[in-house]
Amino acid sequence: MPLSPLRRAWSLTPVRSRVTGVDAETLRRWLADLPPAVGYGVSARPLRYRQAPHLAAFCWYEDRLIELQVPEPFHAWDEKVYYRARRKPGRRLAFQWFGRTIRFRTRREVLRFLYCHEFYHWYLREVRGGKAAAETACDRFALAHFRARNRGVDWTSVLPGYALASRRPLKPAA
Repeated sequence: MPLSPLRRAWSLTPVRSRVTGVDAETLRRWLADLPPAVGYGVSARPLRYRQAPHLAAFCWYEDRLIELQVPEPFHAWDEKVYYRARRKPGRRLAFQWFGRTIRFRTRREVLRFLYCHEFYHWYLREVRGGKAAAETACDRFALAHFRARNRGVDWTSVLPGYALASRRPLKPAA
């Protein structure tokens, strides 16, 4: 049976995992219904924390790598995710922040949320050609898609300019 375009694109994406209990194929399966970052690899590694678990991930443009970090030891926790800011009236630069408290129950949820967030950074830089420092926009995308079942989603209609198979020239690293 031939692979779907989404599965074919994920099969070409290099995926590594150093997280205990999550091998590369499990990570690939967990991310299979999300859009792949064409030309970039995905790496998952443990995050050692001191006080409490938190979210941490990076999009390394020079190395063409999305790095996801899962708190170890893992246990469920709540994280405040800010998805919008509004300027407060007045002369000084002040904002009213809007956020939701999200309960991360599993490693899968953490990895999917972080991947969605970092994928949107990749999308803004490599596809849209703009600055990739739009944290609230990335959090909105992640909140909308990390728990959803995205099997039938046409990512080219959700993300203008995005194409699964086209190998576009990537922006040079800064």
